[in-house]
Amino acid sequence: MAIVFVLVALLVVAVLVTGNWYVWRRLFRDTTAGPGPVRRIGAAVVAGGWLLFIGGMVASRTDAPFTLQRVLAWPGYLWLALTLYLLLALLAGELVRPVLRGVLERRARASAPEPAPVRDPIPAGRAEGADPEPAESPETTGPAQDATATEVSPEAGPATDGSGPSRRLFVSRVVGGAAAAAAVGTVGYGTYGVLRGPEVKRVTVPLAKLPRAAHGYRIAVVSDIHLGPVLGRGFAQKVVDTINSTQPDLIAVVGDLVDGSVKDLGPAAAPLAQLRARHGSFFVTGNHEYFSGAEQWVEEVRRLGLNPLENARTELPHFDLAGVNDVAGEDEGQGPDFARALGDRDRARACVLLAHQPVQIHDAVDHGVDLQLSGHTHGGQLWPGNLIAGGANPTLAGLDRYGDTQLYVSRGAGAWGPPTRVGAPSDITVIELASRQA
Repeated sequence: MAIVFVLVALLVVAVLVTGNWYVWRRLFRDTTAGPGPVRRIGAAVVAGGWLLFIGGMVASRTDAPFTLQRVLAWPGYLWLALTLYLLLALLAGELVRPVLRGVLERRARASAPEPAPVRDPIPAGRAEGADPEPAESPETTGPAQDATATEVSPEAGPATDGSGPSRRLFVSRVVGGAAAAAAVGTVGYGTYGVLRGPEVKRVTVPLAKLPRAAHGYRIAVVSDIHLGPVLGRGFAQKVVDTINSTQPDLIAVVGDLVDGSVKDLGPAAAPLAQLRARHGSFFVTGNHEYFSGAEQWVEEVRRLGLNPLENARTELPHFDLAGVNDVAGEDEGQGPDFARALGDRDRARACVLLAHQPVQIHDAVDHGVDLQLSGHTHGGQLWPGNLIAGGANPTLAGLDRYGDTQLYVSRGAGAWGPPTRVGAPSDITVIELASRQA
């Protein structure tokens, strides 16, 4: 097992080194005419960005001062996202390079002047029509003939006078500049989408066992807020204000609330005390709570007015609401216990289960749950991460059905790592329960 781990680690390092060398080469080496400060600055930028990212990760895992964590996290995590889209854009640019070079070569050939025919002058003292003198041998060819015989190099630039950059250099600058602009624009827009706060989605879910009196019951579902060195109190306030604006009957916070300790993030989480719903706010742990100290956060959210459901169930007027711990708690002896949460309930009543990870759906089906509410996937967060997240989870985002149990997966309100989302906008979902008896 240790050998496998080492081999995988070496493979990952090799891929990262190769990818970053490729980015440096295409952006800095291929766009400059020779060695110089631009190439050295480029190498420093690439290496420095990764040092900031690694420093941010290490600081968050070693109880470093929170101020230092924030200083390292912002540029480090953004560099991670930027590198991803620089790499993708430059790879796409490889398809453009030969096409652009071909266009430039055709234009250069089309604009080249036709060579004028050269007539030998009649030497003085020789009558017209006399036999011409023998042609000079190649060894005695003069400078004028050398000039007419000069060929244009295939690397010659668009300018025919030789003053412009070579075609290869020109193409590299065009493709590199376009790739950099596309990557910066993508990351910038994706970061703006996170920082402005999640949008509200509304989904109607019919439940066969729901009584007519509960038709239209609204549950505000929020997951993956990820308060930490990047997303702080201001972001938490936006989430709370957005939830309260929907006027829900119940609020479900389904894990990954924080990335850090209560000592560092208690002030950031304080706005959660403002959550308002007719039947209260409920909380279950996500895997990141166990990285941050789940027990302290369970107590903190309880102090803020939320109701933690640790493998527990509460009977609401028209249905049962249950919650189970995240599977990450198994390493601490605090994993999910479906029998404890659901074993003795009346199955004639509808049941809604809060469980952070979609993979918990199979246990929910076995215990007769009608609807499971989850998060965890972020919808992939950064395209093409959706391909990986989709392969690791039964449902990536949205509403799905497994037997008699329905599963709704939120893309989450915040972001982990880079405060950036591409192709997976953040959301807070209002689930409106529908009774088939209505």
